[in-house]
Amino acid sequence: MKQRRAVPPDGGYGWVVVMSAFFIMGLTAAVLKNFGLFFLDIQTHFGVRTSTTSWVTSTTIAMFHLGAPAASALTLQSSQRVVIIVGGLLTSAGMLLASLDLSLPWLYLTMGILQGMGISFSWIPANSMVSHYFDRWRPIAYAIASSGECVFAIMFGPFFQWLIETYSWQGALLIIGGLQLNLCVCGALMRPLETVQNPIQQTKEGVEADAAVFPPRRKPLFHFSLLRKPELVLYILFAIFAAAGFFIPPLFLVPFANSLGIDKYWPASILSVLAFADLAGRLICGWVANMRLLRNLQLLTMVVTLLGVVLLLLPIGHNYWSILVFSSLYGFLFGCVVAIHVTSIVDIVTLEAFDSGLGLFMLFRSIGGFIGPPAAGWLVDEMNDYSVAFYFSGLCLITSAVFVVLVDRLIQRRKDVKAEGQQAMNQLEEWEGGKVK
Repeated sequence: MKQRRAVPPDGGYGWVVVMSAFFIMGLTAAVLKNFGLFFLDIQTHFGVRTSTTSWVTSTTIAMFHLGAPAASALTLQSSQRVVIIVGGLLTSAGMLLASLDLSLPWLYLTMGILQGMGISFSWIPANSMVSHYFDRWRPIAYAIASSGECVFAIMFGPFFQWLIETYSWQGALLIIGGLQLNLCVCGALMRPLETVQNPIQQTKEGVEADAAVFPPRRKPLFHFSLLRKPELVLYILFAIFAAAGFFIPPLFLVPFANSLGIDKYWPASILSVLAFADLAGRLICGWVANMRLLRNLQLLTMVVTLLGVVLLLLPIGHNYWSILVFSSLYGFLFGCVVAIHVTSIVDIVTLEAFDSGLGLFMLFRSIGGFIGPPAAGWLVDEMNDYSVAFYFSGLCLITSAVFVVLVDRLIQRRKDVKAEGQQAMNQLEEWEGGKVK
């Protein structure tokens, strides 16, 4: 008997799924955002250069992106629930093993590879579940779920600093690993939607019909032919340069503030304020984008350029309050970029090819996330100044905005050509109609 996918309930148990996704975002992405609090302690403990320490975070970021295709494939083979539980075990194991403090390469393996894969295996299926459970209220559901990253980041800043001060960075990692076991609980709450039997297929020969039904062919996970589209290739270049600059500020804000002699707890509060501004940016920019005052790519160009300018100006601050202002602006604009940069893929590849486009986008974006932090760390080592990390980040983001402009122009040119062709066809039909008369 044939089956069809259940209609999204748009409520009910779906709100349990949203809250579960809310906690998943907090226990994965928010933890990654606060890795900068461990930076100086790890660097001092092992007595290594800034660039060497940066590889811990960059490995985590790279594995988060590279694990996305595997997470999608495993979700198709089993279910979101199973993959999230596996992700929870991987993230927790990564932190627990990292607390053993065996060596710096050991941190690359545990905090980097295991933690990164675990985050990917939890984050990707959580977003998928929200999409399955909601249709009409999907934007609101996504907004609530994704805000978990910001809310938890606000709380984790001072909390992680207190853990480091009280139990050392090794003890803090041990406790965080225990907290991340709750991802398994969140995964258990992700109840898959049951497939609905099609009543048209219910015949007297149901058993024979069931036996005769061939399993539907699986669609390919990715359509690599999309890389033939110049618009997507340019947008992937935007992703690489933007990712190179995205993850540098959270990693170097705390060391930069400490280098200015600011007390240890104040830099941790900067990350909390940054997360709050990030939340505001996501909600406000999402609302503005929904008003359709500007094209998504136009709005994206503006916020990415402003983000780069803010990062170029951030190092001029030499006290807590000036750094706090620039960090707040960075957080707000970062949230604006996050709110629209993924949905803009629909404008490039259409909704039908969105999943494949997103997969390719995430896959190639890992290049920038992997190279950016170590490159900034190398510059800091060479110049002996944390300011150069923010200059590098700002330049990467401004460069990425150039590719968005090119993408927007190509798309508009394609639409203009299509409109002109349609207009010519209409005129031809009118002429032929008049000739017949």
